[in-house]
Amino acid sequence: MSKISVKVKGIVECNGKYLLIQKWYDDNIVTPYKWEFVDCELEGGKSPDDTVIDAIENGFGIGVEESKIFYTWSYTMGDVFHVGLAYLCKTDSDIVIMSDDYSKFVWVAPEEFDKYIEDENLLNDLKKHGIINNSDDEELSLIF
Repeated sequence: MSKISVKVKGIVECNGKYLLIQKWYDDNIVTPYKWEFVDCELEGGKSPDDTVIDAIENGFGIGVEESKIFYTWSYTMGDVFHVGLAYLCKTDSDIVIMSDDYSKFVWVAPEEFDKYIEDENLLNDLKKHGIINNSDDEELSLIF
């Protein structure tokens, strides 16, 4: 492995609902848009904490009042080792001013995550770290 990439993910909560964004991936796949939480790569000279807050504020016009690292993940793709930090981020405003980098957004209740998020790895991470209640897959809960 010759490269390391650090990614940050912002799980934004407002009044019991969570911000999901629709992001374009590739026109060569059946569903080129995927629903996910806010995410980006760490920029040189910035801390992961500042990067996730900037991504939320600059990409969606949402001020973050509180954020904390909730879980981490990692994977290797080619010669790049990716490390990820998932943050729980709290806001009082559900007004979104979305940048042109994204196509759609939605605020969803926890029990709706599996209706939007197709990524089984992400759903498993949410389950593993207590965001999705493991005792009953139909009932989801987020611990802040």
